[in-house]
Amino acid sequence: MKKMLSLAAMFAVLGYASPATAEVKFGGDASIRLRGQFEDVEYGSYENNEDDLNFAYRVRLKASADLGSGYFFKAMLTSDNAAGGWNTVSENNTEDGEIDISNFYFGRMMEDSHYMVGRLPLNAANNPIFDLAMYPIPTTVGLGAIGIGDQPIGTYNMDRIFGLNYGTKIGPGELNGTLIVLDNDIKDDSYNEGDGLFNDGYALHLSYKTNIGNVTVEPQAIIGLTNLDGLVYHNVTPYVFGANVTIPAGKAKIGVSGFYTAADDDDADAVVYGDNPATPGVTETSYLVGADVDYSGYLLRLKGEYGPFTAWVDYNHTDDKTDGYDDDYDNLFVWAQYNYKVYDSAMGSFSLTPIVRYWALGGDFGCCEDNYSRLRTELVATVSF
Repeated sequence: MKKMLSLAAMFAVLGYASPATAEVKFGGDASIRLRGQFEDVEYGSYENNEDDLNFAYRVRLKASADLGSGYFFKAMLTSDNAAGGWNTVSENNTEDGEIDISNFYFGRMMEDSHYMVGRLPLNAANNPIFDLAMYPIPTTVGLGAIGIGDQPIGTYNMDRIFGLNYGTKIGPGELNGTLIVLDNDIKDDSYNEGDGLFNDGYALHLSYKTNIGNVTVEPQAIIGLTNLDGLVYHNVTPYVFGANVTIPAGKAKIGVSGFYTAADDDDADAVVYGDNPATPGVTETSYLVGADVDYSGYLLRLKGEYGPFTAWVDYNHTDDKTDGYDDDYDNLFVWAQYNYKVYDSAMGSFSLTPIVRYWALGGDFGCCEDNYSRLRTELVATVSF
């Protein structure tokens, strides 16, 4: 917290240092969350249940600057902890909720086009293409699972990605292209490894957003340009394509999304996450070099918004035929929330938001089936300023 206050004071001094300095605007929010978590897992004949109740908190400080002529800068500071910025209370309050630069970007907005570069926010809760691109296969089917269920981009990737974006109006809509930088691998220029200059992880995200009547349509694609390191497989070049469609229905809004992904790469690497039933929640990791990666999957979403109420349902199926195996994964995820404004003014607001999140994950490995489910009930109190 001291670090956050010091940064805020520094920004304030810089923002008013001289008449020639750009005006810096500040905003943000602070939240406290009470969560109940209920997990069930089945490994063949083995079964286990775990329940937990915990408090967490999150502070986000946002800054923006208008430099004139369309040039701008934006940033957000929060705990960059691969947990969506949330900090859980530790023993005797000994946790260290450090504040870091979570996202920042700058660029220029023009009449018919724009460009920006930096750690760009993704708004993944309204666009699941990155969830499918980066989390098509779970680490495990059990306690501690990380997969496409429960908003992994918003949680583990902090809802941002480093990239260079350019957008321009074409016809009735806007075309956007983003060169995504996923990693910076440094390798020697040897026969087996190739040119070290081009071993970094690059991908291209393309989207075109337009209206057909009162319906908003946004086809998109993500294409791996070089070898990428995913959660389960390394040195792969996947692709994803699909669309988001938003349909107004009176005072409500209905969203439909559908995306497909696939990868087929020889001589890739597999990261093997293995759960030991004798020690639930403890994941052992090993690496398989020279894997023949072959997987494909899809994600479907149905979303509804009506005033302060928001809910959506995701269904994902992925076939993994890597190295001749035939593993199938199914994910069902449900999110429902109601945002109640206790106080709202031009200066800020105070809200209470009950949330229900349910994730069911199943794995069919031919010889056996594993199942995992997680129910989270939350109450989030937030002040925005």
